[in-house]
Amino acid sequence: MRILLIKPKARLRSIHGLQAFQLLEPLELGYLASAAGAQHDIRILDLRLTAWPQAVLFHTVRQFRPQLVGITGYSHEASIVKQIAAFIRRSLPFTCIVVGGHHATVAPRDYRIPAIDAIVRGEGCAPFQQIVNAIAAGRELNGIPQVLLTNETWCDDEEQHWPQFPDPANLPLPRRDLWQGHHYYSVWTGESLPRWQPLFHQVAMVRTSWGCRMHCRFCIVPHLCNGLHQPRPVASVVNELAGLTAKYIYFSDDENFICENFAWELAEAIAARGIKKRYFAWTRATTVNRSPELLRRWRAIGLDAAFLGFEFPTDDELKRAAKGGTVAANERALETLRSFGIAVHAAFMVQPEYGEIEFARLRDYVQQLPPVQCSFTVCTPSPGTPDYLAIEPRIWVTNPHDLHDCMHPLTPTAIPLRRFTQLFAAQAHDALMKVPMRVQRHPVSPLQLMRIATAGQRYYRGLNSIYQDYPRELWN
Repeated sequence: MRILLIKPKARLRSIHGLQAFQLLEPLELGYLASAAGAQHDIRILDLRLTAWPQAVLFHTVRQFRPQLVGITGYSHEASIVKQIAAFIRRSLPFTCIVVGGHHATVAPRDYRIPAIDAIVRGEGCAPFQQIVNAIAAGRELNGIPQVLLTNETWCDDEEQHWPQFPDPANLPLPRRDLWQGHHYYSVWTGESLPRWQPLFHQVAMVRTSWGCRMHCRFCIVPHLCNGLHQPRPVASVVNELAGLTAKYIYFSDDENFICENFAWELAEAIAARGIKKRYFAWTRATTVNRSPELLRRWRAIGLDAAFLGFEFPTDDELKRAAKGGTVAANERALETLRSFGIAVHAAFMVQPEYGEIEFARLRDYVQQLPPVQCSFTVCTPSPGTPDYLAIEPRIWVTNPHDLHDCMHPLTPTAIPLRRFTQLFAAQAHDALMKVPMRVQRHPVSPLQLMRIATAGQRYYRGLNSIYQDYPRELWN
C-alpha cells in the first residue's frame, strides 16, 4: 500500500518561537513506519519544515495518492489535524484516515468527525500495524485494541478507559531513512564546552523508556502508564545509539534515570561499546539527590545537560502540585549537577493567578540562581488529570484545545491578559541572560551569534503576542 504519515505545522507563534531553538525528529512517525512493514511504500511528510504547508500537502496528496493516511498531533494542533483530514477526505474519498498522538489519547471525542475513520490511543505501533494489515487484506477495522472507530460502533465506555502501554521490548527501531537528519537541530548548552563550538547541532531523538513513578497532579504520564516506569532492553538501546550518524542525542524519556539499575546498565553498556556521543536527558531533583554517582557516571560518558522541573519558586506551590520535592531539593540538585560539569535546564511554571508580585518573586528567584538555562510555561494541565478537572469549569475560551500549548492560560488571569503576556514574555527573555555559555562568554562565530540572537527575538515575539490569540474582549 501507499501510506502517508503526516506531522502538522503548528499555527501558534509561541510554538514557532520555540522551534527557533529546537526542532526534533518526527520520531513517532518513524516508529509507525517501522511497525507498518517494509513491504509498503511509506512517506513521512513533516509540514513543520515548509513555509507553505497547505501547498505542500496538496502537491503530495495529488502526486502520491495514499491509500492510508496517519496524522499525529498535540492538543494545540487538533484543529489543524482535522483540517488536514477534511482536505484529504475531499481529495481522496476512499482513503482511510487515522489520527493518533497525545490529543487522540486524552481527548479522542474531539476527533469524532466524518473526515476521520479511526482514532489510535496510546502507543500506536501495534494498533497501526493491525490497521495496515486489515486494510491490505480488505478487512474492517473492528475489534482492534486501542482503536476507536468514528462510525456507529463508537463506544463511550471504551473512550473513558486509559489505553494499556505495551512491553517496550516490542518497540521497533524507528525508520530514520524516511527523513533527512540535517533538518533537525537543537541549541546545545553545557558548563564547559570547547571554545568556538557551535551553538546549534544536528540532533537525533532516542527513547529508552516510558512512564514515570511520580504522581504530579498536572501531568498525564502517571495516568497513562499507571504509575509505572518501563525501560527498553539495554542491548536494543545501545544498538540504536551505535547506528546513529548524529553525534548529539536528545533523550525523549519522561525520566531517564528514575530506574537506577537500568540507567547504570545502560551507561556501562554504552562505555563498553565505545560509543562517543553527547547527551541531553530529563531527570528530577529527587533522582539527582538520591543517586548523584549515577549522574556523575553519565557525565563521564557524554551527558552535557539535564532537564530539571523546578516548576515553582516556593514550597507551597510545589506541595499543591504534588510535585514531591522542595525548593531546597531543587537547588541542591542544581549544584550537584553543576559540580559534575552538567549544565541544567530549569523549567518553571507560572499560574494564571500570578500578578505583578508573583512575577516579581519569580524574576528575583531566577536572577539569584547560578548560571542555568531556563524555560517557562503556564500551568495548563492535560485533559484527564485531577488539575484539569478542577479548572474545567473556569476555562474561558470556547475551544481550549486550540490554545493548549502550555504557554496560553486556559482560565482567567488575575491581571489583564495583555499585561500577563508582557510579564511572561519578559521573564523568559530576561532568563536568556542566565545561560551558562552566555555568562561564561563562550566564543562563537558571528554566524552562530546572529542565529542565536534571531532565535531569541523570535521566541520573545512569539510569547509577547500570546494575548492576540484570544478574543479581543479578553485582552483587558
